[in-house]
Amino acid sequence: MQRLAIFSAALLAATPVPLAAQGLPVGACINTGNHLESPKENGWGGKRLDPADFRNIADAGFQTVRIPVRWDSHAGSAPDHAIDPAWIDRVALLVDSALDSGLNVILDSHNFEGLHADPAAHRDELAALWTQIGARFADRPTARLWFEIENEPHDQLNNLNLPQIYAPALAAIRASNPDRPVIVGGEFWSGVNSLATLNLPDDPHIYPTFHYYDPFAFTHQGAQWPEDKQPMGRVYGGAADAQQLAGDVAKVRAYIARTGKTPFIGESGAYEVIPLNQRVAYTAAVHDAFAPLGIGLCTWAYTNTFPFYDHDKKRWLPGMLAAMGLPEKGE
Repeated sequence: MQRLAIFSAALLAATPVPLAAQGLPVGACINTGNHLESPKENGWGGKRLDPADFRNIADAGFQTVRIPVRWDSHAGSAPDHAIDPAWIDRVALLVDSALDSGLNVILDSHNFEGLHADPAAHRDELAALWTQIGARFADRPTARLWFEIENEPHDQLNNLNLPQIYAPALAAIRASNPDRPVIVGGEFWSGVNSLATLNLPDDPHIYPTFHYYDPFAFTHQGAQWPEDKQPMGRVYGGAADAQQLAGDVAKVRAYIARTGKTPFIGESGAYEVIPLNQRVAYTAAVHDAFAPLGIGLCTWAYTNTFPFYDHDKKRWLPGMLAAMGLPEKGE
């Protein structure tokens, strides 16, 4: 009942959406969180990924996997910023494993903190990294492997300077991947409000994304890494939550109407210490509210921090797959 109530409230915000709005076929998607985006692999704990994990993800019904990767901490100095061959080989093994399992793959640059703190100083490094990434993956299927220039712009990287900062990286990608889909998210950690002023390059193969962790007081309660730490005890599903979700759906509808492009949710989820029934309710509410717009949802994450899968017990957490519109799986 709670799921239907929140979903219905979101639909009340409906405004016309172009029938031919352009979007990537993301569908049900999951992030491989906290594996490759720490300074070193599994630096933040969790299971080391292997090819069987992508078969497990595909068997659960997911269509797409987002693989966040930290590249800058595995690269050398200027001017080439050469990526460690062992690192790019490792990433390629996992990308190919996902593709071989029938999954679409989103490959991004993640946690390039220098770029966010001083975009102009790191613009050429970002382009150098994407020169190498683009060349390495140029022969992978364009329809199923998509690049995301940088995760969650924040600090000094914002919607005003994004076009200038990203232009060399996009040119580097286009030199080896002329028509591969490239994904761009907006400022303030790519929150839904960033869409209002997000203007994309004049390129028919650019696609927008946003991240959805609202309300933050619910999704990040108990987490120790945010500067604004949230106390435990926030419950999701009341009238205020339904109203906020409806308003956010309206913002996305407005963006689609303005641009003719349908964004997808690159990240969403609730922290692992939150009771499972509440995590399920939140995931279902977000999925059900945005699904009618044709918006794919990449939940965070596979086995770590905001987990869907218990790799010790080798089972999907009860209710989480169904919340994404997927069949539940037994142990």
